[in-house]
Amino acid sequence: MSNPNSVNSPFQQLSREEWKQLNGHFSHSIADSDIQHLRALNEPLTMEEIEEVYFPLAHLLDIHIQHSKILHHDTNSFFQANNKKLPFIIGIAGSVAVGKSTTARVLQKVLSLLPGKPKVDLVTTDGFLYPNKILQERGIMNRKGFPESYDTKGLLTFLSDMKSGESNIKVPVYSHLAYDVLPEKIVIDGPDILIVEGINVLQVNSQRTGVFVSDFFDYSIYVDAREKDIMEWYIDRFESLRATAFQDPKSFFHRYASMDQEESTKMATDIWNEINRPNLVENILPTRNRADLILEKGNHHFVRKVKIRKI
Repeated sequence: MSNPNSVNSPFQQLSREEWKQLNGHFSHSIADSDIQHLRALNEPLTMEEIEEVYFPLAHLLDIHIQHSKILHHDTNSFFQANNKKLPFIIGIAGSVAVGKSTTARVLQKVLSLLPGKPKVDLVTTDGFLYPNKILQERGIMNRKGFPESYDTKGLLTFLSDMKSGESNIKVPVYSHLAYDVLPEKIVIDGPDILIVEGINVLQVNSQRTGVFVSDFFDYSIYVDAREKDIMEWYIDRFESLRATAFQDPKSFFHRYASMDQEESTKMATDIWNEINRPNLVENILPTRNRADLILEKGNHHFVRKVKIRKI
């Protein structure tokens, strides 16, 4: 990969030390109980990480949000219109097990603390996976998470409705316990900021229309790490789930609950090599440089570098 600070690179690269110095005014206290709620299984999260990584990120995003408001006002004046302000949409992409869900939840929390206390909603694209029944009918159950396993039309319709100012939009819900889309829906109604998190939100497009999911984003973030580290995190998470969530008879993966650690590690490694790694290499990683900002993690899940698209 080319040097992100080279003349020809669209990115500038900042070390963690340089990045944390950029937060000029954002400072809040977050309770330990809230931090534990925000973190995912096997993912460490500290107040230091929030202060040094997410506070500067919230500061930067607030600059973009405020300029978006100015642009909206000036555009209304130009067209002699009175269109209402639409939500600022942030897309978060990255591999399975890289920690993008934690990033999304922390960002939701931190952005809600901005001046004016904006309403920040979070939607994961898991809800737009086709139900298992459809995946089985199409013979792509083992391709779950690949582009063809998503109801791309439904996802694009949802985002189009958001950017059209629609209210009370129903969004499908996914259960990791059942490993399937649930019948119930959640309602998204008039957020100031919407975070859309999913493994390939920078890649999924409609072949019929040529419209990309990312066309609806005002800002996009890619959570990155070395493949070796992501694989280890996935295997560790699988083992932790085997000892906890998989023990529930209602779990789709309950059949793995009786495995010993060696069997569990082999199963997780096989799933990674046969499904998650190909999806990462073929579909997710190639979209990294489409992001506006890349959070690069070290082997302990903490961000060590930030790459920002030059303006």
